[in-house]
Amino acid sequence: MTSVSIDRNVSTIDQKDEDLALVNEILRLKAERNAVILAHYYQTADIQDVADHVGDSLELARWAAKADADTIVLCGVRFMAETAKVLNPSKRVLLPDLEAGCSLEQSCPPQDFSAFRKAHPDHVAVTYVNCSAEVKALSDIVCTSSNAEAVIRSIPTDTPIIFAPDRNLGRYLIKKTGRDMLLWDGACVVHEAFAADKLIRLVSENPDALIIAHPESQTEVLELASFIGSTAAMLRHVTESAHHTFIVATEAGILHRMQQAVPHKNLIPAPAREDNTCACSECAFMKVNTLQKLRDCLLNNRPEIRLDPELIRQARVPLDRMLALSA
Repeated sequence: MTSVSIDRNVSTIDQKDEDLALVNEILRLKAERNAVILAHYYQTADIQDVADHVGDSLELARWAAKADADTIVLCGVRFMAETAKVLNPSKRVLLPDLEAGCSLEQSCPPQDFSAFRKAHPDHVAVTYVNCSAEVKALSDIVCTSSNAEAVIRSIPTDTPIIFAPDRNLGRYLIKKTGRDMLLWDGACVVHEAFAADKLIRLVSENPDALIIAHPESQTEVLELASFIGSTAAMLRHVTESAHHTFIVATEAGILHRMQQAVPHKNLIPAPAREDNTCACSECAFMKVNTLQKLRDCLLNNRPEIRLDPELIRQARVPLDRMLALSA
């Protein structure tokens, strides 16, 4: 038994040494490449800790737009890296793994969305940022969960609206704004995985806990929440609230930043519908990025996001409209 324990400890030490070496090399390469590392809250803790900026989609877009580094490394998923390239086309934009996709993006193929728009020519198209650059180029204005309500309220009340691709966020916005919108039938697999019955059971086990939820979650989950907001808003709420215990219904990566902000508070990941290794909901796409891949992309200057200049021009228009509303 003793030898097994020693072996495990040695393995842990070796892994820590290996991670430290990777971090040091990442920092060296970042300086050599004049690069800035942007990471989403859903990235692994080690990537968040080495990043220059960690934020939600809106924050990442703002940082990407004003970045003066030669290279932007976007540790997130592909649509985020594409957004960075659209907003700062003269910069090299790297994504540690091109397989970092998004279920929402996949639910809305550009050719299908183009046909949908043509079938409803009188509608203004508002698209959630979780979509491809091609779909953004077909849109009138983009939004994130941080500014979606403000974007919808900015549209004249007599103007019909298409909202894509997240039906859950769309339903939430209909309830919040009173606007009737034509919804694209897409959803985030992570936020669809939360189970209301498991949440109710978890609250019964933790009667002092309050549920906070991301608006991509299903209505039955949102109805149980004491607070609904974007990842950045959820982080602010937990930091500013006098309450001590929260059940957090969004991708589990946010818990790392939350716990750093409120180490004295009890943060419980919301349970997923299906049992898995962490009993929480994780985005497999977000987790394909690793420290090793981050180091490799800085070393090799790839994978690089390359977009057609005309696509960049078209996709930038709705993104600029979003950022103007979010100033």
